[in-house]
Amino acid sequence: MRVSSQGVTVVALLADPDAPTEIAQRMARMLPDRLADRSGQGRRFDVEVVSEPFTSGTEDLSTLMRRIIDRGNAEDWDIVVALTDLPLHSHGRKLAVDLNHEHGLALLSLPSLGGLRLQTRARRAVEEAVLGLAGPQTPGAEGPPRSQPLPGPLVDRLAPAHPDRTGEKETDDLRYVVSGPRGYLRVLAGMVRANRPWRLVPGLSKALAAALATGAVSIVNSTVWSLATSLSTPRLVIATVGSIAIMIGWLIVDAQLWHRSAEVSREARQRARLYNASTVMTVGIGVLVCYGGLIVINLVWALFILNGQVFASTTRTPLDAAEYWTLSWFVASVATVGGALGSGLESDEAIRAAAYSKREQERRHMLQDDNGD
Repeated sequence: MRVSSQGVTVVALLADPDAPTEIAQRMARMLPDRLADRSGQGRRFDVEVVSEPFTSGTEDLSTLMRRIIDRGNAEDWDIVVALTDLPLHSHGRKLAVDLNHEHGLALLSLPSLGGLRLQTRARRAVEEAVLGLAGPQTPGAEGPPRSQPLPGPLVDRLAPAHPDRTGEKETDDLRYVVSGPRGYLRVLAGMVRANRPWRLVPGLSKALAAALATGAVSIVNSTVWSLATSLSTPRLVIATVGSIAIMIGWLIVDAQLWHRSAEVSREARQRARLYNASTVMTVGIGVLVCYGGLIVINLVWALFILNGQVFASTTRTPLDAAEYWTLSWFVASVATVGGALGSGLESDEAIRAAAYSKREQERRHMLQDDNGD
């Protein structure tokens, strides 16, 4: 690592566009003071945020590290910490942090931090990476100085994680990876968080319009009233699960969101399963939000439009709070199926843009181009 001659350690946060850049910009406000306090050596830190798509076109760790090395050599930076919202892999395991102490570089895969308290976890991980790279190094008998573990409890925070000596000395000298079921779930939650599933709701405007129209018509249909009052709770639950599953399946199939790897290796199959699981969860959360919204809208519409005497004369059941809720619940399931049909009016690109982060969209475009070639 280079040492600043002015006594100020210049730290560059090289972030992929979109969510990584937003995270980097927020942490950059407090990072200099926190690093100075934690270093305890009278050091000063200057933090810069650089937004660049450094992962564009590749997920290979060696290639990414070489890009970061070249970028760092072209600038007057002492330490470079690269942030990406793509899940990265190291010999079949999910990468958390990739370090090169000689050049003062770190690559952080944000999905490895999980889906909750991402800003805080990312800031702490960056702090530990910077302090580890800026700290003293133990000289070896030959070649570059040997790396030291990160100074903070990063391993515990990313548990199950452990240092992994890589042997790829030209690009890195230490990696932290997550493994096991808990690590898999953490990365999966991080991928879903990066996709921002709540953006799927406004991205499905035509599907929502179809669902709302279906619900508005169904609420005033006497046949629907009779069906709703005759259904038991288990049947209503089955209708809910079935309608949501139809909506999820239709969106994934119609917009071609399912990932198929052209490679036949075990690692490629594992990556494909991880990407598909994140797709199902992302779309599923978005559909659940839409379903909850439909229940509320149907309930408000029913309270406004229904007449208790007409309802009771048709169904022989008084229109009380329980019947309002049951009817709104059942109509939401009917409307969700109508919304699935309406989603066919959306363009595939619009659905992909709503379901995936920018990095994930670029990755899938790259894979489609490669498969086409």
